[in-house]
Amino acid sequence: MAKSYCNLLYHIVFSTKGREPWLEGDILARCHEYLGGAIRSEGGVALIVNGTTDHVHILAKLRQDKAVADVVRGVKANSSGWFHRTFRRSAFAWQAGYGAFTVSFSRLDLTRAYIEGQATHHRRFDFKREYVALLEKNGIEYDERSLWD
Repeated sequence: MAKSYCNLLYHIVFSTKGREPWLEGDILARCHEYLGGAIRSEGGVALIVNGTTDHVHILAKLRQDKAVADVVRGVKANSSGWFHRTFRRSAFAWQAGYGAFTVSFSRLDLTRAYIEGQATHHRRFDFKREYVALLEKNGIEYDERSLWD
């Protein structure tokens, strides 16, 4: 083939350190908007960014020449610095780890709807329960003792 074609879709999830509710009120929407821009600065396309006061979900199309770990590291570092400068809250931090799950194009709309429905979803389930369910649904082994920072 003369050219490469890729459609690399990822559902990325990470929380605030200690799941502290830093993303309250108008900070939540501003943070989601900023995270979308941070994905763009890494060469990706943010299809949707949503979450609650203690975590975010990003559905993004990423470039084939960039490792997911590098993109997430850049997004978290960039947005953490922005958060400190904008809101003057030096204690803010993202958790050390993250979840990144590939999304089939055929499940794109379902994943987008899931991310859109975060407020409703979290009336029934906390982030810990949701995150463990995502890991299990994606066949990822984990150690409960080292799952949370």
